[in-house]
Amino acid sequence: MYVLLVNIGIAYAGACALFYFLQDYFFFRPEILPKQFEYRYPFPFDEVNFEMEDGGQINGIHFKVPNSRGVVFYLKGNSRSIKGWGKFARDFVSKGYDFFMIDYRGFGKSSGRRTEPTIYNDAQTVYKWLSTVYPESEIILYGRSIGSGIAARIASWNKPKMLILDSPYYSFLHNIRRYGFWLPLKYLLRYQIRTDQFIRKVTCPIFIIHGNRDRLIPYSHGKRLHQAAQDRSTLITIEGGGHNNLPDFPQYHEYLYDILNDMPIGAAQELQVA
Repeated sequence: MYVLLVNIGIAYAGACALFYFLQDYFFFRPEILPKQFEYRYPFPFDEVNFEMEDGGQINGIHFKVPNSRGVVFYLKGNSRSIKGWGKFARDFVSKGYDFFMIDYRGFGKSSGRRTEPTIYNDAQTVYKWLSTVYPESEIILYGRSIGSGIAARIASWNKPKMLILDSPYYSFLHNIRRYGFWLPLKYLLRYQIRTDQFIRKVTCPIFIIHGNRDRLIPYSHGKRLHQAAQDRSTLITIEGGGHNNLPDFPQYHEYLYDILNDMPIGAAQELQVA
């Protein structure tokens, strides 16, 4: 029995070590691009690079339209690069907004050591640059999936026009516990991204868009975030929507149009899209 317990303990410790050192491979699925890669999109854009104080580099794309109504700073999900994610610019430039997106460190042409603090600092540096190009009252933060927690963090530090959370998690820690409940995640997880804490410090209007058939990040996460900021948030439920298919629903685009055209928020407002 003693030997069995020792072997179980060794196996458990090994699993913990494996998770700790390999978690970046579990959570991020980057597409790496050569520095000479040329982006191609049907809309006018500029490629922008930011040199960070620690030597890291952030690469971004900036779409512009004539007489824009402002800019959407889009924090993307955990896969691929802005080469593919740039297609979502059409949903915003078609509504009269400029569109800006970056790759996190280790994605696309961005480089440097990626940690939770550096992700926030990089996004904040870019936000501050955007605020020299646009007044804050014309900057919209849009966070998709893993980017929702990052967007909430940046919104809590600044005063953007609004914050849009697309398929957000209550906290990264809370979501990972669904799968790694048997691990001491509080001590092993290097990315805790407490959206639930950040959203309480956000002062601008918040719009939460979530499909009620989302199996990766359950709809309950969006509801809990809405409850944490009811006085300034609106929850929009896409009936039948999953995690990666919300743009396939015409109602998503209808409500996005309303949001970008200054849809009013109401206390405890919830909108359900059939």
